[in-house]
Order: sequence, then structure tokens, then C-alpha cells
Amino acid sequence: MPVSEGVERKKVTTSHGRYYSARIAAQRRKKLIVIQNIRRRKGIRGLRTSTIHVEKKRITRGEALAILVGTQIGAGVLGLPYAASKVGLIPALAVLIGVMFLMLWTGLIVLRFSAGMGGAQMSTVAQRTLGRVGGWLMYVSISIMSFGAILAYIAGMGSVFAGLFGINETVGAFVFWVLASFVVYHGLEASGKTELAMSYVMLALFIAVTLMLIPHAKVSNGLYADLSGILSITGVAIFALGCHTVIPDVYKGLGSYEETKKVLVWAFIIPTAIYAVFMVAFLLAFGRNTPQIATQGLELLYGHLGRIVGNLIPLLAITTSYIGIALAQQSNNEEFVRLKRPIAWGLTVIPPALVYFAGVKNFADVLAFAGDTGDMMAFIILPVLIWLVDRLRRR
Repeated sequence: MPVSEGVERKKVTTSHGRYYSARIAAQRRKKLIVIQNIRRRKGIRGLRTSTIHVEKKRITRGEALAILVGTQIGAGVLGLPYAASKVGLIPALAVLIGVMFLMLWTGLIVLRFSAGMGGAQMSTVAQRTLGRVGGWLMYVSISIMSFGAILAYIAGMGSVFAGLFGINETVGAFVFWVLASFVVYHGLEASGKTELAMSYVMLALFIAVTLMLIPHAKVSNGLYADLSGILSITGVAIFALGCHTVIPDVYKGLGSYEETKKVLVWAFIIPTAIYAVFMVAFLLAFGRNTPQIATQGLELLYGHLGRIVGNLIPLLAITTSYIGIALAQQSNNEEFVRLKRPIAWGLTVIPPALVYFAGVKNFADVLAFAGDTGDMMAFIILPVLIWLVDRLRRR
């Protein structure tokens, strides 16, 4: 007899002294658990995009948004104005908006497949969809991107600490690496609270910088077009809007596909708006003479005050990106290679630090290498390939 509301349950005892209806209900629960476990193991078929909940939410929507936005707003925001100065205002805005829609689409692809596989990391998603070769290709791409980005961030923060506190660059880099890596080791919850606090401060600084540049802005400085630098602005925009590796962790932290989807949309709209305002302000103030690290131009206009504000922005922007990328790579090592937390953490943060202290300290070259190799493959090519393979399978 089916067990449902409104139907009287007859007490039919068995030889074991239990009621028949209770035994049937227990058997159904066991079957349901078995089916769910099978779905989690297979992962490829029957991807679910409905709301998926976990029993306990470890992070809030605000913290999730801060992690995603903080991962994006890093070294990219410092390089965008310089890249924009090579093409002009209108082409730069067109490229930025176009790249935003492309990256949002591939980000939603990553979320859909990760959620359908219980919050699997990108390497696991690629392996279950494209096979072992696809999985290892994704893992290597993300690892190259993460290694290069973390190395560039350590180098950049050495310079920032030297400018702010007047200490040796190597010492500053070591202090930053220890503090940021400590936050990464303690996982998503600590990272969410840290990045949420820093995001508010960073937003205030962006507004302050924009206001500082307005008196020096001239529309004529940005009204030109030079398409010879279009590939450069495209590459920097892709790097600046990359947060895909953090999406599975954010999904697991929130525990809901629909909530994560809404947060993800805003996580691309907000940085794009900040990038656009920041880029326009510097381009109208400096034109073709925009510095490679944009905020360094503030010192030319405001002296000591400009130097402080110009170093505080990269301090916060690079810190949030370091935490987000290192956290995602740590989770990637734990899940895909099945390493324990201490080993996964060490493999993520120690090799880039060793390479930096060995003498590789060129911020721009390392960042360009990471963007041109790992980002393009992991954030655009492989997600689109996963989507195409899934569509072909369904047909």
C-alpha cells in the first residue's frame, strides 16, 4: 500500500513485529539514496539544473559575490587602462563588454555542469565529459594559469609593500605570501569573510580615484581609434574577468544552483562596470600616456597622497585575486589529484614562491604568460567544448 498523506495506514504486523507500511517507506528511502549515489558517480548523464540544496550554508550571498568579484578584480584592473590606451576609448569599451558576455556564458556552462555533478571542480567536469585526456588538459591549464598568476601577484605585492612601507621588495613579498597563504589554507569560509571586508574598502578606493581623476579628464584624450592593439586589450580583458575556477567552491558554499546563478550574473556585471569607469577615468586623464600600472599615474598628479592611494588599490585588488585563485587551485588539487589539504595547499602556494625567491620577478611577463596559455584554454575553449560534446550526446 503506497505511503502518502490522506491515506489511512493499516497496521499489518510482520513476523519481526514491525508495521508493513514503515518497512516499505524505509526501503524506498534506501533505494533513493542508492540512486542519488549512482547519479553522483556517473555525473555525465542526467545533469540537473534545478535548485540544489545542501544541509548547511557555509557562506552568504554577499560573501559568495565578494569571492567571485575579488577573484576578478586583481592585476587585470591595473593593466586595462594601459591596454585601452593602445586602441582608444570606444573600441576598448566594445571589447570589454563583448568579452564580459562571452565569459559570463562560459561561466554559466561551468556552473551548470559542476552543479549537475554535485559541485565538482572544473578538472573533474572535463574528465567526466571529455574523458581522461580532457580532464588532465583542464587540470594542467588551470595549474599553469594559477601558477603564473600567483607568481605575478607575489612579485607585484613585493613592489607595493616597498612603496607603502619603505621595506625591501623581497621582504614585502614574503610577508604578503605568508599572510595570504594562511587565509587560503583555512578555506572558503575564512576567504569569504576576508574578501567581503576588503571588497568594501576597495570599492571606496575606486570611487576616490575616479573623483581624483575627474578634474584632469579631457574627452579629447580618449577619442581616437587604433585597432593594432585589439589583441592586447582582448587578452587583458579575458584575464581580468576570469573567475571560473572559483565557481564550484562558491556553489558548494551556497548550496543552491539558482542562488549561485544569480550571484554569478552580478559577479560579471559589477566588475565590468568598475573596469569601464576606471578605464575611462584614466584614459581621459592620461590618454596615450597612461602608465602600465595605471595607479602609478596618481603620484604624478597628487604626489605623496597619490602614491599612497595608488598603492592601496593594488594591495587590495591583488590580495583578493591571490586568495580566490589559490583557493580554487587548492580545491582542484584536493579533488582531481586526491591530495590531502596540507599537500594540496603546499603544491599550490609554495612552488610560485620558490620561483620568485629564485629571481623570477617580472610582473608583466609572468602575467601575460598565464593569460595567454591557461586562461584562454581553461575559461573559454574547454568550457565551450564541454558544452558542444554534451549537446551532441543528447542528440
